[in-house]
Amino acid sequence: MKGTIIVIDGMGGGIGVELVTKIRELVVPGVELIALGANAVATERMVKAGAHRGASGENAVTVMAKKGDFILGPVGIVIADSMMGEITQGMARAVLEAPGERILLPLEQEHFFIAGLESLPLSKMLDRAVALLKERMAARGL
Repeated sequence: MKGTIIVIDGMGGGIGVELVTKIRELVVPGVELIALGANAVATERMVKAGAHRGASGENAVTVMAKKGDFILGPVGIVIADSMMGEITQGMARAVLEAPGERILLPLEQEHFFIAGLESLPLSKMLDRAVALLKERMAARGL
């Protein structure tokens, strides 16, 4: 395998679905797109959107985060107890300690806020995340 891109999401998987859909346009042969959901619904929706394969839950995130060249998702994937409590300490730690590059969407939640960032529509955040992924993939020769 030439490279691995991981998309992580929870709740209904809507952001993950949008990321997978946009990333599918970039993926070249040999680059695998993996969906990791905090729950089965999020995983299923991301796989239906075009991820090559997917898995759900804390152990899947803990194991697979180590294998990704890139990890994308909302910033909540690195904050324990975010996404209505779906992101466990183990999941957050696994993403933070992963050797790959993380590209996170700065989405605020009810218990944390991100100061100093330009407020953008979700579609613009997704476009910027995918553009950054494309740039970083090119830098790695993927």
